[in-house]
Amino acid sequence: MRIKSIETFATRQVCVVRVRTESGGEGYGQTAPSNADITAIVLHRQIAPHALRADALDLDSLSNRCIDHNHKFPWSYVCRALAGVDTALWDLRGKLEGKSVCELLGAQPHPIEAYGSSMRRDIKPEDEAERLKRLLDTTGFRAFKIRVGSRCGHDKDQWPGRTEALVPAVRKAIGPQTRLFVDGNSCYTPKRAIEVGRMLEANGVTHFEEPCPYWELEWTREVAAALDCPVAGGEQDNDLAQWRRMIAMRAVDIVQPDVCYVGGLTRALRVAAIAAQAGLPCTPHSANRSMCTVFTLHILAAIPNAGPFMEFSIEPSNWTNDLFTPVLEARDGKVAIPAEGPGWGVTFSESWLEKAEYQISEKD
Repeated sequence: MRIKSIETFATRQVCVVRVRTESGGEGYGQTAPSNADITAIVLHRQIAPHALRADALDLDSLSNRCIDHNHKFPWSYVCRALAGVDTALWDLRGKLEGKSVCELLGAQPHPIEAYGSSMRRDIKPEDEAERLKRLLDTTGFRAFKIRVGSRCGHDKDQWPGRTEALVPAVRKAIGPQTRLFVDGNSCYTPKRAIEVGRMLEANGVTHFEEPCPYWELEWTREVAAALDCPVAGGEQDNDLAQWRRMIAMRAVDIVQPDVCYVGGLTRALRVAAIAAQAGLPCTPHSANRSMCTVFTLHILAAIPNAGPFMEFSIEPSNWTNDLFTPVLEARDGKVAIPAEGPGWGVTFSESWLEKAEYQISEKD
């Protein structure tokens, strides 16, 4: 079964991919969000030439070939583009077999426990505490994640004293029974990360994400070794060799591949398998309500080392509301795997596709 055409429907925020085969089968996927119009160009220029005419069901070989032929262009945009084709092919396979993707992976669809993920650093500690308490009462979340420090902040807080005020305020608001995670977004040097980590431990935090610049593996390992609080990371990483090094050196205690950043479900499954062999849990990054969260639902339903919660953004996401149905919602602290059909279980909006920028690469 050979790939006949690859189509993209792109905005600056998100790019939907449709793959069709010579026999008439089709599947839908998505690249990583953000500057997705650029990713669409990369897809047609640097991925499509190596995917057209390929066996649509041999995803491992296709993934390897696309990476190998782009060895001069590591890694980000190539992997973002590859993710669009790879996830479309998983959808295609599910439709051919009449199964959801998680069923293809040997699991059954079921609701996944989620943590409410805050994306804001512009919010005052007392306001963050209040809104998380409100969500605790209305959604049933049993865990939340908040942002500490500042993004790539060189030890600087978003404003002086915010982190030290935020963490205890949120802990008091959500109570001791609710799990609390924090994300440093590459803010700290090891010395400061360990200082912050001690404060987090005193407040019952059980997940300290990306405390140091993510590329400084030795720094992150130093923090992980010093703290009892588990250190998480890896959302930005898309080089499988880097993943093997990260896991072998125990730089993190929890691995967080992003299906759309790492190059698709096929490569995310490889990361999860490396982590499982090392005895580490996998909690993929899924920081918006695009198809990335749908992909994450399916992989968490199937892998043996899935973390106890899935990341689920609590922020408004108007740019995803009209993208596909059913709209993702948290109920009783869980998010259901979409089930409108086989594959990813979603239906893309024809009106959204018609408004997006369209490109096609076809077999000669």
